[in-house]
Amino acid sequence: MTAAAPATHVPPPNGRSLFIVGLGVGQVCSWGTLYYSFPQIAQAMSVELGWSKAELYGAATLGLALGGLAAYPVGAAIDRGHGRAIMTGGSLLAGLLFVLWAHADSMALFYLAVAGIGCMQAATLYDPAFAVIARRAGPLNARPGITALTLWGGFASTVFIPLIQLLLDNVGWRDTLLVLGAVNIVICGTVNFLSIDPSLDAAPPRVAGAPAPGRGAVAEVLRRPVFWALAAAFTAYAAMFSGFTFHLYPLLVERGFDTASVVSAIALIGPAQVAGRVAVSVLAPRVPVRVVGSFIVAIFPVAFLALEFMPPHFEWVALFALALGVANGLVTIVRGLVVPELLTRRAYGAVNGALAMPATISRALAPVGLAMLWTAAGSYDPVLITVIAFSVVFAAGFWCAALMARPVED
Repeated sequence: MTAAAPATHVPPPNGRSLFIVGLGVGQVCSWGTLYYSFPQIAQAMSVELGWSKAELYGAATLGLALGGLAAYPVGAAIDRGHGRAIMTGGSLLAGLLFVLWAHADSMALFYLAVAGIGCMQAATLYDPAFAVIARRAGPLNARPGITALTLWGGFASTVFIPLIQLLLDNVGWRDTLLVLGAVNIVICGTVNFLSIDPSLDAAPPRVAGAPAPGRGAVAEVLRRPVFWALAAAFTAYAAMFSGFTFHLYPLLVERGFDTASVVSAIALIGPAQVAGRVAVSVLAPRVPVRVVGSFIVAIFPVAFLALEFMPPHFEWVALFALALGVANGLVTIVRGLVVPELLTRRAYGAVNGALAMPATISRALAPVGLAMLWTAAGSYDPVLITVIAFSVVFAAGFWCAALMARPVED
């Protein structure tokens, strides 16, 4: 049952509201535990148990693929007013899965736990949180809240990567997983439950004669070329960024950059993401998303082409990392706003979930695919060329969508 709209007017949430602060704390902890923790934990497991990287990362790939399949039903459930149950339940279940992972001595139990955690990302990370904000504020008023939430999420790696390493060094990977489970149950579960109050949601927009929200809205946008252009763009983006991020370190080393320069450059990406989001929230808070996005998508092919030819010096790779971080940080905001600004104002969660489904699956498969390409070629040259091709598809798809889109009136 859809929650009734509040009897009194609820102002759109901004970055200082307890609603956004609560969701923001949850995003920092959810991204830090569910997403950023895996490589560090997997490395420690490999050393102790002798499992191969392919075996370990196969579980993460399976989890991301399951998360892609769950994106649409999760978004549709949030549209029906179940955001509190979805995000709170997702955090609690993720916490229990971390506990299960901590006790895993067999590959089957490990796959069950890690694949389940990957699936819970669909219920706890940006996409469901954006849908909750759109339901609270209304799609047209969601931009300040979505932008503010991405600022919170940008600190997840800064907080949790060193914290997880500290735990691994002092208590081992099994107890580290128990701590991560407690973070999800105690912190994420609590803040998601307290922050999301369905009684304060804005009334969903209704148009006389229009199909009911949910499947009707999704069926309608599926008939629009704009949707397919955006789906192609963000699917290519997910493959590009996921695959490149996974192979970034060895690719740069192979191209002649020393390890100190590579590590220092990679450390710049997170702060650059936050800086880009702050800049657009201050300098361009009302610029249409099609304008912001059309500029941002051009940065990726230019940056990757520059990497193909740049000399192996720190100042060059640092500039590359800063450009990549700023652009990626802004894509997160653009991705959260394209539905109400370019597609429809109805059923944000369901439409956003339909848009996210192929992108999430490509994000899961790209690292493995690029690894196979490297194995076949014995070099990262074809990998970088493939990444450049993905970036061109991303830019072309978004530009096509921006040109085709008409003002959204529903």
